[in-house]
Amino acid sequence: MENFLQQLINGVTLGSIYGLIAIGYTMVYGIIGMINFAHGDVFMVSAFIAMLLFLAVTAFLGVSSLFLAFFIILIAGMILTSLWSWTIERIAYRPLRGSFRLAPLISAIGMSIFLANFVQVVQGPRNKPLPPMFNQVIQLTSGGEFDVTLAYKQIVIVAVTVVLLAVFWFVVQKTPLGRAQRACEQDRKMAALLGINVDRTISITFIIGAALASVAGVLYLVNYGVVSFSDGFIPGVKAFTAAVLGGIGSIPGAVLGGLLIGLVEVLWSAYVSSDYKNVAAFSILIIALIFMPSGLLGKPEIEKV
Repeated sequence: MENFLQQLINGVTLGSIYGLIAIGYTMVYGIIGMINFAHGDVFMVSAFIAMLLFLAVTAFLGVSSLFLAFFIILIAGMILTSLWSWTIERIAYRPLRGSFRLAPLISAIGMSIFLANFVQVVQGPRNKPLPPMFNQVIQLTSGGEFDVTLAYKQIVIVAVTVVLLAVFWFVVQKTPLGRAQRACEQDRKMAALLGINVDRTISITFIIGAALASVAGVLYLVNYGVVSFSDGFIPGVKAFTAAVLGGIGSIPGAVLGGLLIGLVEVLWSAYVSSDYKNVAAFSILIIALIFMPSGLLGKPEIEKV
């Protein structure tokens, strides 16, 4: 029982990171119907940006407080990653928006390859470690076969995820920007006729998705303490899997899918074999889509004629 509780904590922590990345996939698909396969590599770039910012803040600016350094990295990383994603959208996606459906997809795959190779050339192929952050733990149980602990970094990861999701839900549901996004999701042409700047709304959607991916990159770095140029592929694919599992286009579904993928991965590693944890996660997706093609919380797509 103690081991299950520990793995449950680990799974929720990992699933929170997947959920943040998955929201970027589901937002872009919900508005323009495109799978942004470069989103995972945007997440990877954000982790490298966070690492460089941490070194700059601690070594050059002399900030000794970990919480202050974490806050600075979080805000600055969101800004820089959002600018990066805005540039990608303007260069690689917007010119192809009126083209045939495969063109943006091919461009996204090309951008993914470019980002991975760019970081490999600039930072090198080796793993880049970071000094440990928030490594203190709270011991929940002791004396049994397993000691259940809750690390400070796990509390930070879940707390930041919950706060950001609450803020994001408010933006989507209660603000003019959110109404514009939902209008573009339903019908971009009609939204444009009603005076909504569709291009600007799509650009802001990319920016918000990149900001959430940036937070996920910072939390990933805090959780694992190391990052590599190849770290965009597997977490990106798992986050995409989470978005599809929860229902592509559904923001609550993306979060739910991320938590489920994180829990399946961690529990399978603990009780079966860590060698096949990826197979387990993708198998859950296949089984779910056989019985629920629209995902857990997704709605059947209605073709407009």
